[in-house]
Parts: sequence; structure tokens; C-alpha cells
Amino acid sequence: MTSETDVQNAAAPGASPLTPPVDRPNYGRTTSTGPGDAALAAGLQKVLDGHWAEARRFTREAMTPDMLNPIGLTMEEHRDHVLAQLQRLADSGMPGLGFREEDGGTGDTGGALTSFEMLGHLDLSLMVKAGVQWGLFGGAIANLGNSETRKKYLPGVMSLDLLGCFAMTEIGGGSDVQNLETTATFDRGTGEFVIHTPTPSAEKAYIGNAARDGRMAAVFAQLITSADNGDDLRHGVHCLLVPIRDEAGNDLPGVTTTDHGHKGGLPGVDNGRIRFDHVRVPREALLDRFGAVDASGEYSSPIDSVGARFFTMLGTLIRGRVSVGAAAGASARTALALAVRYSLGRRQFDHPETGTGIPLLEYREHQRRLMPRVARAYAYACAQNAIIAELHEFEKNPEAFDEVRRREMETHAAGIKATVTAFANDTIIEARLACGGAGYMAENLITEMRKDCDVFSTFEGDNIVLTQLVGKELLSSYAAEFGDMDQRETVAFALSTAVDVVQEKARASTLWQKLVDTVTDRENTDLLDRGNQLELLVDREEHLLETVARRLRKAQGQDGSAAFKVFNSAQDHLLQAGRAHMDSWVFARFAESVDSCEDPEAKEVLGMLCDLYVLDIVDGDKGWFLEHNRLTTERTKAATSARNRLCTKLAGKARTLVDAFAIPEFVFDVPMLTGGGVDAPFEVAPGAGQLP
Repeated sequence: MTSETDVQNAAAPGASPLTPPVDRPNYGRTTSTGPGDAALAAGLQKVLDGHWAEARRFTREAMTPDMLNPIGLTMEEHRDHVLAQLQRLADSGMPGLGFREEDGGTGDTGGALTSFEMLGHLDLSLMVKAGVQWGLFGGAIANLGNSETRKKYLPGVMSLDLLGCFAMTEIGGGSDVQNLETTATFDRGTGEFVIHTPTPSAEKAYIGNAARDGRMAAVFAQLITSADNGDDLRHGVHCLLVPIRDEAGNDLPGVTTTDHGHKGGLPGVDNGRIRFDHVRVPREALLDRFGAVDASGEYSSPIDSVGARFFTMLGTLIRGRVSVGAAAGASARTALALAVRYSLGRRQFDHPETGTGIPLLEYREHQRRLMPRVARAYAYACAQNAIIAELHEFEKNPEAFDEVRRREMETHAAGIKATVTAFANDTIIEARLACGGAGYMAENLITEMRKDCDVFSTFEGDNIVLTQLVGKELLSSYAAEFGDMDQRETVAFALSTAVDVVQEKARASTLWQKLVDTVTDRENTDLLDRGNQLELLVDREEHLLETVARRLRKAQGQDGSAAFKVFNSAQDHLLQAGRAHMDSWVFARFAESVDSCEDPEAKEVLGMLCDLYVLDIVDGDKGWFLEHNRLTTERTKAATSARNRLCTKLAGKARTLVDAFAIPEFVFDVPMLTGGGVDAPFEVAPGAGQLP
């Protein structure tokens, strides 16, 4: 950790880490356009690469310039380009990482998710196309299908001999997946399922691979069988495999596909709509791990509750959320690396002492807009590694996860997706602004990333809905029992001791006690004390949960309409609690990574980044800390001052910090960094971005 004295000294007159004093013109370091401190960058990279460093190395070596987002292609050309690159990935064997050995893969879930993440540095269209094919379509078959179904289809899924899509979202349903309208009705007479789109709002929409390349769809529909007296029996949402095109690319009878055409981004992904008109598929088309129909039309399931069955089924598909968050984080790191490199070389206005141009990153506000986001990028990368490790362990040994632990993992997968994709969109926009007119040029990549990353906040779960899910799970005390949790039941769960659960979960980490034991007097303890930081964030989470639970208690005993009104009035409070939980959870994962770092110099820098992560949270939410008497005015002012000083100190290591992201160097071969297309002085700042 960094002492307050060190942070203060970092901003002392004449000690700017970017422009050296006149009598020390070079510091003996490399220039801003060259690499940073290679040894320190390697130490930081080791922490960021995490357990799956080998998968990252393998993927980096497979990356080539032609996998970058191609600028200027038509939509069809971009789709052709992405499909060709997808075939290269298939031929490399990368898809096999994500499938079990008995299904022809290697069973390395962590390696597969890490490889998907790395694609976020290049072209998000390629990452999404890969995610649709192997993560969603292939994942549905692998996680919901029986052994015969997996054996039949998965080899073709991995090789791209069978291109598919994941047909869950409906135009009128949005996030309300449990109430999808598409039906799959079992016909006892023929032994077939009849797939049907009963209303215009039931049309499948925004589906990747649906417009052009997909030949089969994993269709989510309401499963209906019939009783002996002919009455319909509804069993909730299930997934069935439905062919949608022939080998020539023509729609099959009863299937109508529509191309969405140009979108706000991701031009290389062929998103489209699908409508079914009484399409018949064999009984074996049902992916029956959690619900089967025998030849006589009898339905059976290992899970009795419709709601429990639904959430269990979706829980097996959380890879998509994890990979979306990971790729968004990679895209944000790329944007930050571009902006930092640009800010170290681009000069604006002459320095009054030296008469030379001042690098952008010497300006306080430029430091404030970039360095806290660099700190968050490190924090989220460490948290992403943690959730990937948890999911990898779960898929290797699901028996080790009881109901509570599994739901906790699913909650954090939802929360980290919402947190990181929101961060990525904010960061890419800020990186664009930090690069001025150069950032607006498509050739410099940032605007293309901004367009492509936009939708990450709404697909694989809308961020507001996912954050609300985090809050609801916290209120339910990570309840082990499943059910059809409507507003009334959420209110009932809120009556449990939510605060005790937060304390128990936080203190389950051995790091907790190690850190809080150092806190003797919170009011007078340094804001850069790690134990105080942990207690400050967890205390905020506890208070928000306690007060939202108290608000929801007002609905106890009331009917559904009244309960909804109470729940709806507290929704903003619930979302705030969900975000506060993710802040403290990410902090704990980051602190654990700092604590386990074996490189002393890297550990010191990581400690400063961790400090800045917390100070940025406090500075951004100082109103809450003041309103609830958690910090005094003097303390919040001190936090802001410390945040500014850390920004300046870390700006002196900026190039090294982004070099540690280990993004392939060809990504930075763009005009704004190589001298082309710059309409103002772009000179080398001696020693810029180096340790003083």
C-alpha cells in the first residue's frame, strides 16, 4: 500500500513524473513512444493473466493483424470476413477447450472463457460470433442435452460443420424469459413437437447467426403436453433443437427468417428474427436434462417446481454472461492503452519553464479521466479471473457446490457482467474524448469499439435487470430453496437478516480478518489503510441492504398489487444495494490478488491501484457517505485530494501499467500513434510515462 506521505510527495513541485526537471532531461529512461518498465510490466501481467496464463499466451500467439476489426467493409463483406476468422479459430482447436472430454473437447472451461476474453482486444464481432456458436448454441446442447444428443451434434458445432443460433429473446418479451410465448406442443399422435409463434410479439428477435449463417436453432419455448382428458399441461420454458435452413441457406418449410440489417455496431454478426408456423420436430429434439417427454407423452423432471426448473436450466448457461463481461473488459483495456499511449506523445501548449509542449497526461484532469479507469480495469480483471475460476471449478466438480454456493456464483456472474460492461462503455467513450479528434477517426479503432461494445450492456441480460437480481439474491439471504419468486416472495425473503448474511459472506475470506485487525479507530484511520477500506465498503453495503429490507417489510401481508407498488418504489434503492455489493466484492478479489503477488515492486504498484479504486468509489459516492455520517466533510475532501495525488503518481507509470495488459503490439499500429493523421505537434516527451 501507498502511504499518505508518498502520495503527497508525488505531487511536490518539480517532481512531475511526466516532465522531468530541466537539469534531468532524460532520466536515462526510454521515451513515451517506447515500452515502459519491462520487468515491472511482466510482474503486473502475471497477476492479470491469472491461473490461465497459458491460455492467454496461446491465444495471443494465434492473434494476427487480419483478425482486427476491418474498417470500411460493407456489411456482407464484414460478415464474410468474420466467418472466415471463425473458421480459423475452429481449425486451431480453441473451441474444444469449452467442451467436456467425453464430448470431444478438453474440458478446460477457464481456458475457453479466457480465450473468448482475449478476442475482445481485436474485433468484438468475432468474439460475439464465437460466443453465439460455441458458448450459447453449443453450450445449450452441452449443458441441457443428453449423451446421445451431444454425441450427434457437438463435433459439428466445434468444427463449424453445423452453424447454429440461440433463439431465446422474443420481440415482446425482452428480459421476461420465464414468460416466453413461443410454444412447443407435443403431438401424441405423431410423437413430434410442434413449434409455433402464436403472436407477433412471440417472434424471436436480435438472434445472432439467424439472418444468414445459422442452420439450426436452440429454441426456448413453453413446453406443453396433454392430459388424458385432452387438457393442456404446461411445464414452463424448455429448449429444443429446430432446423431452420437447408444446406443451400434457404428457410425450411414453416420457418421464416428476417435479416435485421445494419445495427448500431457488430456489423460482422448476422442478427435476425425467426418465426415458426407449426414446425414439427422429433421428440428427440428436446434437450431433456431437466425435463423429458416419453413416447406416450408423459412429462417427467428431476425438479418439481416450474420456477426451480427454469432457474436451474438458466444457471447452466451462465458462461455467456461471464464471457461477455470478460470481453468487454478486454475492449476497455484496449481503449485505455490507446488513450494512454496517445496522451504520452500528444503535446498541447508550451510549458512556461521549458518552452516545450506539455504531454496531455501531465494535465490534472487528463490524469483524473484516465488513471482511475486504469485502476478499475485492474480491479475488474482480477474479479473476472475469480469468477472464471469459480465457474471452472463448478463445471469440473458440481457436487462440491451446494445450492447456496451455486446461487452465489450465479449472482456474481450476473453482477460482474453488469458491472464490467457498464464500465467498458463508459471507459471507451472517455478514451475517445481523451484522444480528441484523433479518437473520432475510425482508423484509430476507438469509435469502432464504442459502437460494438454498446449492446454488451443489454444482451446476455440487461444490466439493470441483472443488478436487480444481485439485490434480490442478497435480500433472500442466498436462500437455498427455489420458487416462482414474484414481488410478494421477494418481500418475504427480505424479512431475513440480510445484514448478517453480508457479514458472514465477507468474513468468510481469510483476508478479511487479516485486514480488519489492523483497524483500531475507523474515524482516524488513514483512508489508504486496506482494512479501513474494506470495512468502509462493506458497511455501505450492509446499511443499504438493511434499509431496503425495512422498506420492503411494509408490504408484508398485503396483496400482490400492493406488494408490487412497495417493491417498485424501492427499486432504485435495491439497485444501489446491488451495485454496492459488487463494489465490495470486486474490491475483495482485487485485494486478494494484491496480497498474493510475489513481486515486491509489482505488489507496491498494485497496492496503489487498489487504493485508487477505493478512493474513486468514495469520491463518486461522497454524498452517500456524508448523508449517512460514514465520513466527515474533512475526510471526503481528504479522499478527493488523495485520489488526485494518486492519479499523478500513477500517471508516471502509465505506459508500464497499460503495457502489462499484454495487448498484441500490432493493435497499436494506428495513425494517431504512428504519426499519421495528427494535426498538431506529436513529439516524444523525454522520460514520459516512466518511473522517476
